[in-house]
Amino acid sequence: MSLYTDYLTEIETRKEQGLHPKPIDDGALVAELIEQIKDTANAHREDSLKFFIYNTLPGTTSAAGVKAAFLKEIILGQASVAEITPDFAFELLSHMKGGTSIEVLLDLALGDDAAIAAQAADVLKTQVFLYEADMDRLADAHKAGNAVATDLLESYAKAEFFTKLPEVPEEIKVVTYIAGIGDISTDLLSPGAEAHSRADRELHGKCMITPEAQAEIQEMQKANPDARVMLIAEKGTMGVGSSRMSGVNNVALWTGTQASPYVPFVNIAPVVAGTNGISPIFLTTVGVTGGIGIDLDNWVKKLDADGNVVVDEDGEAVLEEAYSVATGTVLTINSKTKTLHDADGKELKSVAAAFTPQKVEFMKAGGSYAVVFGKKLQTFAAETLGQTLVSAYAPSKEVSVEGQGLTAVEKIFNKNARGTTPGKTLHAGSDVRVQVNVVGSQDTTGPMTAQELEAMAAMVISPSLDVGYQSGCHTASVWDTKAQANIPKLMSFMNNFGLITARDPKDEYHAMTDVIHKVLNDITVSDWDIIIGGDSHTRMSKGVAFGADSGTVALALATGESSMPIPESVKVTFKGKMADHLDFRDVVHATQAQMLKQHGDNVFQGRVIEVHIGTLLADQAFTFTDWTAEMKAKASICISNDETLVGSLELAKSRIQIMIDKGMDNKAQLLQGLIDKANARIAEIKSGEKPALTPDDNANYFAEVVVDLDLIDEPMIADPDVNNDDVSKRYTHDTIRPVSYYGGEKHVDLGFVGSCMVHKGDMKIVAQMLKNLEKLNGKVEFNAPLVVAAPTYNIIDELKEEGDWEILEKYSGFEFDDLFPKTQARTEYENIMYLERPGCNLCMGNQEKAAKGDTVLATSTRLFQGRVVGDTAEKKGESLLASTPVVVLAAILGRTPTMEEYKAAVEGIDLTKFAPPLEVPAGAKSAHF
Repeated sequence: MSLYTDYLTEIETRKEQGLHPKPIDDGALVAELIEQIKDTANAHREDSLKFFIYNTLPGTTSAAGVKAAFLKEIILGQASVAEITPDFAFELLSHMKGGTSIEVLLDLALGDDAAIAAQAADVLKTQVFLYEADMDRLADAHKAGNAVATDLLESYAKAEFFTKLPEVPEEIKVVTYIAGIGDISTDLLSPGAEAHSRADRELHGKCMITPEAQAEIQEMQKANPDARVMLIAEKGTMGVGSSRMSGVNNVALWTGTQASPYVPFVNIAPVVAGTNGISPIFLTTVGVTGGIGIDLDNWVKKLDADGNVVVDEDGEAVLEEAYSVATGTVLTINSKTKTLHDADGKELKSVAAAFTPQKVEFMKAGGSYAVVFGKKLQTFAAETLGQTLVSAYAPSKEVSVEGQGLTAVEKIFNKNARGTTPGKTLHAGSDVRVQVNVVGSQDTTGPMTAQELEAMAAMVISPSLDVGYQSGCHTASVWDTKAQANIPKLMSFMNNFGLITARDPKDEYHAMTDVIHKVLNDITVSDWDIIIGGDSHTRMSKGVAFGADSGTVALALATGESSMPIPESVKVTFKGKMADHLDFRDVVHATQAQMLKQHGDNVFQGRVIEVHIGTLLADQAFTFTDWTAEMKAKASICISNDETLVGSLELAKSRIQIMIDKGMDNKAQLLQGLIDKANARIAEIKSGEKPALTPDDNANYFAEVVVDLDLIDEPMIADPDVNNDDVSKRYTHDTIRPVSYYGGEKHVDLGFVGSCMVHKGDMKIVAQMLKNLEKLNGKVEFNAPLVVAAPTYNIIDELKEEGDWEILEKYSGFEFDDLFPKTQARTEYENIMYLERPGCNLCMGNQEKAAKGDTVLATSTRLFQGRVVGDTAEKKGESLLASTPVVVLAAILGRTPTMEEYKAAVEGIDLTKFAPPLEVPAGAKSAHF
């Protein structure tokens, strides 16, 4: 047996699944291919050639290293392959885009053979993925008088790798395909249940939408060979929910163009659209691939003769179609006039937002990575040659309004901006490159992040980052064969790359499956930090955090930077008093409901929510910021008072110290560096040198929302409203209902307390309710299963110390065991309480799920179709979202509680409370501080 025969066996297995041979990343296998290629009589020579040329992954994979070395031998005449001439070897090197291929090309360009050096230099002039070591080599050769090196630098200083690329076509013909009505979650494009296959692009591509949809798209492509298929969310927003590069990868796989003929299943340039535009994170991911994202506005509010909005019997605005985008409609995008036209040439609308100078550059370059690296390379070359930089790229958009103050996010961006006009104050709308402090990678998108790092030839985490963290939370529930195959490999890669990893490749510390957002919330130790995380729920209570796709995460890890416009902000303040029987989660839901009532439309979408919530510590405040992802906000910022921020930083220090004590710090002592940074920030606050971040009094906001706590008298439930006659209103987070709406009669099949939305206080609420009900009734019986998953191990340790874990164990019918983790996902539930391992559990939907057709009441964040619970032919699955006490009581009752039952059950229990930070003079709209 050999690696090659093993590969052939795998190929046969994949054939049965309708798949092509898997791309090769193993250098040892490529070495076997080379030996068979050299042997002209070998029976496997023809296939080996094909696999070597067309099926070997580029970048920093070991396979790429062996391939590049052999191509170098061919170019130097040290090896001869009839089918691979030296010219073709250079072409193959040009498509490997970094890593060993750049090293080989530099060896040849700086070598003694002038003809080879000139040819290698011509290839290098097309490359942008050069790192510090490559640049240092060029600089040293230039200083030593090497003419080829100087010539290369001259080309780089002009950015010929970009300027000589073809321009974006003036007319782009598209044919429409409606992927769904209403908001389209990335779960439709890349289901969580298929997370294990994301690194295998062809296999994962099979899960996009449905096989029938894939066949329809292929038929449309055959019928319209001159057009690109545009995937549409009709009457909704495209790409809401999780931040999945795999979702865009799948769309590109079926509708995009191949990035290179020598790199299989890596497609770019998809075209996507939505009636209500594209989710901000998804749109960023589209830019990573050089794609186009269109806001259609094809359904508008109907107006009567007097210009007033027509509403239906429920008080909802009636929509009418401005123009049709029904499946099969042929449209044309003009990239010069930035307009959308129908088949007859009639202009339908402006699409200027999709064709900003920066986005056009992404399209031209084949993705945003090439632009980021290109700017860095041009700057380096100009500096090395002593030239004044004349950028080949569109200048960063700098918006500065004289006399206007700064919002909190504008202050953070101004502090962290790179490459902007010195001394210039920037406001919302500016396009900025920023220094990033913290980067998080999660475990179901992590394999793709690792692939992206390999593809861009990155070798080590950027030294400018405070820390990078790789989680294990999304695969915490079930240690199945898929997790066992993927996760150790991922942890080893990320640990070697320089991240703090949840699992130790050396098994010297206990695996930590804590929810990534909770960990990032702890390891963010400044209110001025910028955080990038591979999940839409990267929303911190300190600093400003942005959920991102796996590619943007990779770029931030490699460069320590990210590029984005400064978003507009919406200010959220509070007035009134919170009722004693309510939980803070009810305030969160009510914020969404009151915002919609005050403004009609979702003013949070695509903007930063600046929430003045300064009296809540980081754990509790995180409940609000975490939910802002479901409000479709781009990010959230907590404005905290000094005392509360110091308390949150002290809490963060203690949590980081626990990680250090477990042995999780690395050689660079990144975790200790965070504690040192936290101490410095605390000292600044206490001394008055630099108080907690606050906006300027004269800052400009897109909108303001005042949440009246006096109006909230009942627990609030976010309902997916699965049977709404208007399909576009199903599975949104905008339907917020009081518990009394259900009259104590809505059947509940399963309750779930867990995910990133709960903290230690929630776990204590579960314990206190059990004690209360036991005292009232003698014992507690569950009429529906209750799944409880603490988000972190720290919480469980503290509950054990404080005596709360005992009552949870008493009523549990299942308790996780790290020594013997589950190897299969649960498919059936009994009417008992399950104490699950810390992690995402049901909220993720990739391992554990409720039974199909169930009505689930959960503390989590995901109510999308099929995420937590699937449908049956007879009944739609429902995932309703509520506070911990409502969920616990509903599981015990088997139905939603009445207000009387609820109030009795929570009497005397310490729920999560919130009071506006300060009183202000009479007449003020809200409490500002």
